[in-house]
Amino acid sequence: PADRSLTPTDIAGSHLATRPPMCQGKCLVQGKIPDCFPTAAPERLLPREGSRKTNASPPTYVRGPRSMAVVVNKPIPEFEAMATGGIKVSNQTHLGQTVVLYFYPKDNTPGCTTEAMQFRDKYKDFVKAGAQVFGVSRDNMKSHDDFKTKLELPFELIADTEEKMCHMFGVVKNKIMYGKKVKGIERSTFLIGADGTLKQEWRGLKVPGHVEEVLKAVKTLKKAG
Repeated sequence: PADRSLTPTDIAGSHLATRPPMCQGKCLVQGKIPDCFPTAAPERLLPREGSRKTNASPPTYVRGPRSMAVVVNKPIPEFEAMATGGIKVSNQTHLGQTVVLYFYPKDNTPGCTTEAMQFRDKYKDFVKAGAQVFGVSRDNMKSHDDFKTKLELPFELIADTEEKMCHMFGVVKNKIMYGKKVKGIERSTFLIGADGTLKQEWRGLKVPGHVEEVLKAVKTLKKAG
C-alpha cells in the first residue's frame, strides 16, 4: 500500500514484488529514493530494526529541501523586511513601481562602498525612469544607518540579519577564505517589474559598469511598458 513505511531494506529487496513492471530494477541506486515509490514517502528513511548490520554506517536517505527561489518572469515569492528609515519592504509594498534590489556582502568594505556610491550617483536617473533602489545585506540596522549616513545614500538599506531574503534570492554561497569554507553573499542585483515579477537578474557580478547596465535595463523596461 502507498502509505506503508519505507526503509532501505524495502529499497534493497522487498519492494521487488510490488514495483511497476517498467522499473526493471533500475531504481535500486544507493542513496536515492526510487522513482517507482509514491511521492508521499517519508522525508528521512532509516534502517528497519533487525536488519543486517555491517561495520559501515548505514546510509541515510534524505529528500532535498524545497526552497522558494526566485525565477525570471515569475512573481516574487512572499517576503517582508525592514529597511533604514523605518521602511517596510515586501513583495506587495511596491507593486506598480519598478524595484531594484542589490545584494552586497558587507557595509564599509571597499567593493560595497564603491557600488553604493555608484547607485547613489545615478539615483536620480533611476527615479526618473520610475524605479526605487534598495540595498540588501546581512548587516544590522545600526550598521546600515551609519553606512547610509557616511555615504549620504538617498535610498534605503534592508537589514536581512536572519538571511531570509538572501536565501530566497539564492545569493548565499560557500566560499573558501584562507583555506577554510565560509558562508558569504554573492554580489547580485534583481530587477523587479511593476507587476511584481522578476524581469532580470545579475549574479556574481563585478562592480565596474554594473550600475550603468542596471539603469539601462530599467529604462528599457519603462519603454516596453
